[in-house]
Amino acid sequence: MELEELKELIELLKETDVTELQIEKEGTKVKIKREKILSHLEMAGHERAAFQEKIVAETEEEAQRLITITSPIVGTFYRSPTPEAPPFVEIGAKVVKGQVLCIVEAMKLMNEIESDIDGIVMKILVENGQPVEYGEPLFLIEPA
Repeated sequence: MELEELKELIELLKETDVTELQIEKEGTKVKIKREKILSHLEMAGHERAAFQEKIVAETEEEAQRLITITSPIVGTFYRSPTPEAPPFVEIGAKVVKGQVLCIVEAMKLMNEIESDIDGIVMKILVENGQPVEYGEPLFLIEPA
């Protein structure tokens, strides 16, 4: 096999996605192998995927340590006792067991939803005035 033929094969590999080529000609075996170099865009894609995996892992870890307060009934979620009043709790508020977190109105009855534990409100999962279903998560509380 001539040197010019080898150079042509190497150039062909550069222009394609092929990373390995093995040829046998006139009793001579030639194996050409190249490592794939990731482009800048591919690297960014890999970094983004790794970042997303990290976020998912952190979210799952957070969900395991937080307590979810759910709606015991179907109704409308309210953060405060009246439209003019301040909300019962805000994100970051310390709560004690039995403290009112919100109201769920069902058939004109105002049902106070209380905290099951002492802790800190980490997330409020429902918007004020939004309908909620039985068992729907309302709050995430980090135990004290």
